[in-house]
Amino acid sequence: MQNKTLNKLYVAELKDLFSAESQLVKALPKMAKAASSDELRAGFENHLEQTKVHVQRLEKIFKSLNESPTGKKCVGMEGLVKEGSELMEEGFEGAVLDAGLIGAARRVEHYEIAAYGVVNEIATALGQTQHASLLEETLAEESETDEKLADLAEEINFQAKEEASERPHDESERERKRPTHAA
Repeated sequence: MQNKTLNKLYVAELKDLFSAESQLVKALPKMAKAASSDELRAGFENHLEQTKVHVQRLEKIFKSLNESPTGKKCVGMEGLVKEGSELMEEGFEGAVLDAGLIGAARRVEHYEIAAYGVVNEIATALGQTQHASLLEETLAEESETDEKLADLAEEINFQAKEEASERPHDESERERKRPTHAA
């Protein structure tokens, strides 16, 4: 007989993941719109489609458990999404904004990698081999997305550095570039 307490935790963790993925379905279009790099924008759009598949996989698991996927809010993802939204409102532009968006997206990916790893381990302990297979598939996709973001960051961070050296971005930098006059 399955451990009822562990099963309860498993369902709670799955609900948390469902909430996280649902929040991303809403956040990714905003990130794509904010991106100036065509490659980054396309990456966010592709990850949106992939995230919709992740939601479908979770729904399949919930159906097999005869459980509802709703009823829990993932506050961790809520915080990560809020940080990403705040970044988009801070006035950064071009490659600098893209570098920030990649940072926000990578934090999300690392959160998801950890969460899917945990829930996959619980599924395995409970003997839910079909669930574990679906969760492993999503976990692999999340890791792949993180790797793509890391690769893209190398190029975009260099572009951001070049943009930053071309023009002063804040008043303090402009002040440093002005000649000083002795009194």
